[in-house]
Amino acid sequence: MEVLIFCICMIMVFSRGDSCFLPRSIEVPVPQEIPAEFVIEIVELQGCDVETLQLTSKDPHFIIKSGVIVALSPVLVTSGRRTFSVCTQDNSGPGSDMEVHLVPNPAQTRLVRNSSVLKRTKRRWSPPPFNILENEKPPFPKPVETVGSDSAATRSVYYIITGAGVDQHPVGLFSLDSSTGMLSVHKPVDREEFPQITFMAKVFDSQTRQETDLPLHITVIIDDVNDNNPTFTDSLKLTVLEQSNAGTVVGKVNATDRDDIKTLHSKIKYSLLTALDLFTINPESGVITTNVNTLDREVQDKYLVTVQIKDMFGAANGRSNTGTATIILTDINDNPPTFKEASYNVNIKENEKETLILRIPVEDKDLINTPNWITQFVITKGNENGNFRMETDSRTNEGLLYVSKPLDYEKNPNVKLEIMARNQAELSGTKATWVSIPIDVSVSNVDEGPEFSAPTVRFTVKENTPNGTLIGSYTAVDPETKSSNGIMYYKIADPAAWINMDKNSGELKVANTIDKESQFVQDGIYTVLVKAVDASSKTGTGTVIIQVEDINDNIPTLPTHDLVVCEKEAEVGSVLVVAEDKDQPPFSAPFTFTLGEDHDGNWAVKKLNDTAATLEQIKYLARGIYKVPLDVKDLQGFGKKQTVNVRICQCRNGVCLAKKSSVSLGALALLAMLLPLALLLLLCILLVFFCVTKMEKKEVDDMGDSGGILLKSNTEAPGEEVDSNLIIVPTTVTDQAVKGSVGGTMLNSGWLGNKSSSTIGAHSTHENGFYKTGVVDLYSSQYDSSQFASGQFGRGHMVGSNMAFDNRYFSQDSALHHTWQTNSLLLQQKLAYLGEDVEGHCAEDILHSYGFEGVGSAAGSVGCCSEQGDNDDLDFLNALGPKFKTLAEVCRKT
Repeated sequence: MEVLIFCICMIMVFSRGDSCFLPRSIEVPVPQEIPAEFVIEIVELQGCDVETLQLTSKDPHFIIKSGVIVALSPVLVTSGRRTFSVCTQDNSGPGSDMEVHLVPNPAQTRLVRNSSVLKRTKRRWSPPPFNILENEKPPFPKPVETVGSDSAATRSVYYIITGAGVDQHPVGLFSLDSSTGMLSVHKPVDREEFPQITFMAKVFDSQTRQETDLPLHITVIIDDVNDNNPTFTDSLKLTVLEQSNAGTVVGKVNATDRDDIKTLHSKIKYSLLTALDLFTINPESGVITTNVNTLDREVQDKYLVTVQIKDMFGAANGRSNTGTATIILTDINDNPPTFKEASYNVNIKENEKETLILRIPVEDKDLINTPNWITQFVITKGNENGNFRMETDSRTNEGLLYVSKPLDYEKNPNVKLEIMARNQAELSGTKATWVSIPIDVSVSNVDEGPEFSAPTVRFTVKENTPNGTLIGSYTAVDPETKSSNGIMYYKIADPAAWINMDKNSGELKVANTIDKESQFVQDGIYTVLVKAVDASSKTGTGTVIIQVEDINDNIPTLPTHDLVVCEKEAEVGSVLVVAEDKDQPPFSAPFTFTLGEDHDGNWAVKKLNDTAATLEQIKYLARGIYKVPLDVKDLQGFGKKQTVNVRICQCRNGVCLAKKSSVSLGALALLAMLLPLALLLLLCILLVFFCVTKMEKKEVDDMGDSGGILLKSNTEAPGEEVDSNLIIVPTTVTDQAVKGSVGGTMLNSGWLGNKSSSTIGAHSTHENGFYKTGVVDLYSSQYDSSQFASGQFGRGHMVGSNMAFDNRYFSQDSALHHTWQTNSLLLQQKLAYLGEDVEGHCAEDILHSYGFEGVGSAAGSVGCCSEQGDNDDLDFLNALGPKFKTLAEVCRKT
């Protein structure tokens, strides 16, 4: 009975809920500016309990009265649309919301004011929306539905449509009979491209051409047909570990269908067409799983499985597609590496190291170059001394056995190793274990050098140990004979030469004073390298470590520089004294500081720490340097009295200021200043002497036998060249000397000249050593007999082509040099005499007889008038230099 009552109640509730139906949303055209009290819409409440139903607007600008939505205040709807919700609630159950979309329509103006009854103008269009089937078959056009307005009942109207499918893409799809309102479709429509098409329908009065009803948006829904095959969306390449358990997920196949997802046209069913014994696929999700746990990559590493997808969830009339899924088995380490040989034997010479002695190949079925394949070799036995090591060849995966430390045949001639091969990754999915093999290493004996009793020996020696003191012995033996006979010992390195080593016995003795404070001792350790040499010249090396013990051989020392005390008015100062001791504890700090017995009583000392003390003034002291005696001793009382220099001065930042003092020059400074002056004075004296000596004129007496030979005057400028054609040269040496002429020649055509240099009237040098002159060289030339034969001398012509010099005449006439100097002096005196403005000077210049003019003057007569007669050409005077030219001009005036 209770069940019956419950069922009746539920029927009443559901029947009541079904009878009261409200739309989810409504769309209302409104003006852009909604005034207050504007009626928005009347909500249809048919089948609802009006008394219990409550309608509430969630937008405060609107209110609902008796199912009518009214604007409380002006609202602006400028663009797009304005949306608000209306909440409905009654006693039948939970409430619901209805969305109200306000669409701006400037043509609409409906206003109801001051009325207790709210009314609206109803619009009635029928029967949107419409449905058509996609991909309709011809013929076209085909009628769809009639569009009608309630205004057609009272007026003569016509209809028009605009928008998508009419005058917008897709253009020309729909048309509307303007008078009947019949909507027609003109071509097939693809739903996958246009699921629905919405356009605008309007109704106008045939007479006034005014709209008789509000525009209506008409939506045409395109119904789907199964015209698309399902397709795969992702790659069909899947992976799964080998040896996976049955039911392990391999991967998921994804597919899609363009048909309507709300229909079976897009409901896909997945199935496998091959490998059904190994794999399974979920028909709805497309997930592939394994059926077995025996998939082995080493047997087969991938599988090609055909997958079918079919819509209509696999119905016979469904559309299908197939694809090949590649399932790749990934590797696990289910195969341990195995050796190709059961054991190995290898030989190695003793004392060899870092030598490859064996390559060990292995096999592994797992994937190459992965941690499951790469082998690691481990020496599990026989390598307790670390003589061997294993490496892996990254290219071949072979094991490489190396001798890393030398083997000793005398100690162990045979070594038995055990080597295990394993992978980087641990074994998985198998019961197999890692494998090991034995390796027998035979050590060959070789003749080797002596070996010391230990690679390193240590001795303790106190510093300052007397020379010759025995420290100890360090000996070696022959590994083969175990004997030290015939072994000699030598030092390799002894930086400070402190140790002597007996070459026969290996005894170590002190050679020089050992000092722990030496730079050669580091942390109290002094190292000596030695070697042992046997009869076959093979060697062995060893190290002697001397541990140097400290003794108290150094006293604390005080600084030798001045300690500065800054002077302060009406205050006494102090200074810090720091002592140093090269010894190590307990032979060094802490120090004791005391004043010496002979101190002056002006200072007191106060200990500051283990190595420093403060030296303080007892009373005020004047500036200056004070010597303060201090007695400093180390912890053992070892020390002596020392003197500290304390400077009291005015200072800045702990540095004494420089004193104002006068500086005087010492004897050396004065000597250094006077020496340059003395050198300058000496230079001036030499210059004056040179100038005076150069201006001196040598007076030469005319002995009467000079011959009147003319020489060029000593001018500052080069002389004029002599025209040889103007010089009259006597042809024989037998001519007599007469007044005003050259009586003979000192030269003849048969003379061969020596190599010499000559300057006309200026400087002449003859290399046979007979003469030289000190006059400035104006013209010089190297010449030989050929030059004189052609009449060339210096830079000008001196003699004619018929003239040649004979060396014999230069050797016979030792006064030649004297004659040339005498003539030059006489000409200068004559020139000065004629230059005086005195009457009669030129008159006295008449023909005079000369007793002797020498053995030949190449220039002829020197007078204004010559005995040569009127036929003589005096133009040759133009070539005899400026003094001769001046003399000639004076003579011509008369």
